[in-house]
Amino acid sequence: MAVTVKQVTCKKDLRAFVDFPNKLYKGNQYFVPKLFLDEYNTFNPKKNPCYKFSEASLYLAYKDGRLAGRVAAIINHKANEIWNHKEVRYGWIDFIEDVEVAGALMKAVEEFGRSKGMEIISGPLGFTDFDPEGMLIAGYDPLCTMALIYNYPYYPEVMEKLGYTKEIDWVEYKVYVPEVMPEKIIKVSEIVTQRYGFSIRKLTKKEVIKEGLGYELFQVINETYKNLYNFTPLTDDMVDKYIKDYLGILDFEYVTVVMDPEGKMAAYGIAVPSIRIALQKSRGRLLPFGWFRILKSLYFKHEECIELLLVGVKPEYRSKGLMALIFSDLIPRMRRGHFVYGETNAELETNTTVQQQWGMFKTEQKKRRRIYTKKL
Repeated sequence: MAVTVKQVTCKKDLRAFVDFPNKLYKGNQYFVPKLFLDEYNTFNPKKNPCYKFSEASLYLAYKDGRLAGRVAAIINHKANEIWNHKEVRYGWIDFIEDVEVAGALMKAVEEFGRSKGMEIISGPLGFTDFDPEGMLIAGYDPLCTMALIYNYPYYPEVMEKLGYTKEIDWVEYKVYVPEVMPEKIIKVSEIVTQRYGFSIRKLTKKEVIKEGLGYELFQVINETYKNLYNFTPLTDDMVDKYIKDYLGILDFEYVTVVMDPEGKMAAYGIAVPSIRIALQKSRGRLLPFGWFRILKSLYFKHEECIELLLVGVKPEYRSKGLMALIFSDLIPRMRRGHFVYGETNAELETNTTVQQQWGMFKTEQKKRRRIYTKKL
């Protein structure tokens, strides 16, 4: 039977779209489900402020009458304006091992892009950089971080058969928590504080949510990420959402900011106890007991991994050694939390400035993921 593709137009279709990976990867020990409600709300224009500068169309593929794949077509008009291109993005792509199914899905995205005047197609990408992005091309056996995507090894093979080529790669590292503070971190931290006047500040939930420091933090995030591939600056609406949905549940024990001599934020390190195993056990659902497993992993009985969610330094301070100061604060806290290692999120392979920071630790490059692109 031929492959058919239908556009998602109702709640039933959207539930099938969000839940498809859980069926595709059932029994796979390396797949980490996303929170179902979080994913569902991502595609609700009333819940996701990215729709104010983006448009999207979701598709489901069927073969022999059975659901066989999904994909989202997204046009981020703000990013297209900033980066001076006409790009349609594909994201949330999953499919059975079948070139015909994948081809039908990609054709739907391509046609959507052409109908809107786009000239290139790239992905996997989300609405912004805070959505899952990059197709895994190496490192299929470790668990993914909860912010990123897992896919089977046949995915990149199929994309290349469909004529898609590499645009850029990201790499991810496993960073072991040292038992003894590295001497280099101690020395650099002393110089940074005594010679340059920088200092560590620990934030509280009240300061971040009610006293406005969350907005200052995201302003610094915008500054540190603005020159990275395809970055979309966070709007006030987006910051409101992230503060409400995510910062409210962070354990601020593992959030460290560096203040400059004038008392302004200069750098930040946000680490999050991993909830990957809790998500697997709960299959991405909060009910009936998923919420308990997640809170337990976040605050009480930690998994051995802590995820290095966001780490950044304002451009004018990148030669000052502020990362050493951040880790001089975080490492003792990680040891007290009995974490064995941290995992980075995806870092551009060209971002040697960040990768050099991991030279202070024992590390392993565990994963590589890729953006595949094609001209329309």
